[in-house]
Amino acid sequence: MSERVAIVGAGLAGSLLGCYLARRGLSVTLYERRPDPRLGQPERGRSINLAISERGLDALRRIGLVDQVMADALPMKGRMIHPVEGPLDFQQYSASGDRAINSISRGALNNALLDAASALDGVEVLFEHRLLELDSQAGKMIFETPAGKVEAHADVVLGADGAGSAVRGQLLVEGAVGEQVDFLDYGYKELSIPAVDGEFALDPGALHIWPRGTSMMIALPNPDRSFTCTLFWPAGSFDALSNKDSIEAHFREHYPDLLPLAPSLVDDYLYNPVGVLGTVHTQPWQAHGRTALIGDAAHAIVPFYGQGANCAFEDVVELDRCLADTGGSWARALPLFEHRRRENTEAIAEMALANFVEMRDKVASPVFRLGKRVEHTLERWLPGRYVSRYELVSFTTTPYAEVRDRVHRQHQYLAAATLAAAAAIGSITRAARRRR
Repeated sequence: MSERVAIVGAGLAGSLLGCYLARRGLSVTLYERRPDPRLGQPERGRSINLAISERGLDALRRIGLVDQVMADALPMKGRMIHPVEGPLDFQQYSASGDRAINSISRGALNNALLDAASALDGVEVLFEHRLLELDSQAGKMIFETPAGKVEAHADVVLGADGAGSAVRGQLLVEGAVGEQVDFLDYGYKELSIPAVDGEFALDPGALHIWPRGTSMMIALPNPDRSFTCTLFWPAGSFDALSNKDSIEAHFREHYPDLLPLAPSLVDDYLYNPVGVLGTVHTQPWQAHGRTALIGDAAHAIVPFYGQGANCAFEDVVELDRCLADTGGSWARALPLFEHRRRENTEAIAEMALANFVEMRDKVASPVFRLGKRVEHTLERWLPGRYVSRYELVSFTTTPYAEVRDRVHRQHQYLAAATLAAAAAIGSITRAARRRR
């Protein structure tokens, strides 16, 4: 293959994709609208830590980057639930208790992948290039740069530029694709818990959750021993607190253990931006067999299963596999990629929304905790035959659609077995009464 490939977006998916395509001997140019993130400070309140699990690790492992990229990652073996009152409750993710998802800074991961891509022969990374126009059939692009508008051409154009994709926007203008964006009626805002005397203020081996029914906060550990916290509140709720007294009063009532740990809470709350959340559905993902969308640009999801980056990385693996299976023909590989991935991305989008309800509401329930204990018991009694949804999503590369279908069958079998057991017990009880 000798095609010139343009990747619009040098974020996580774009940088990893550049590495994979360069390994195939392709000439790759990455275009990024931002300045080089390795040279400046991260944007305030936009860091949302990532939870990298097996799907992301598998993609990194395939090109020898897993050890380098994950050097500073922090394993989290379960959830730590913070109630308003009462003791903390640790809920391990796996039946064995030894499996973990990994907290890593989005910025640190992006920088590591940019370093890896930039070091490869055939890869060029151009920053401060914002896509203005795209002719998806001709592969012609016009970018705005600090020096003015520039024109570029490529045989293949891949949009890896996130949920607000400029490539998708251009394809919409052309009428080549359609989109549906389902916004969640929630926003998010970041806070910070610093290290205390050089040590973590909370257990770094857990993802911390403050479930509050219709809202929640989570916190993930960082290598500098701080925690990045993210509030997920209903839309408009953030506006109700506008000064120091009201903010402190609210957190004292609803998050009483946070206030002593977060000295910058008021400033973070007042000055960090409120982000939006939503699910993006695009159809199709490609046009003319030479322009395509990948990762969030094609199918952004809400972050509540920790699968956004993992899913995007899995996209890269699948696209690479499609190129191998079609002898390097982009015209055949791009439709095949969509055919293989669409059902899976729709499945994880559904599961991510369901997990939001679980995290904000159910994890604090005694009934939920009992259900998890029963589930882990079944996993130990029936190894390989009964596996929880969380384990299949986070600790395997089982296709998401297969996970959804398998868990549905498991729940059906479990319900049937429960009913049969109840019927048997009832029959035995009735027989015993007749004998008396």
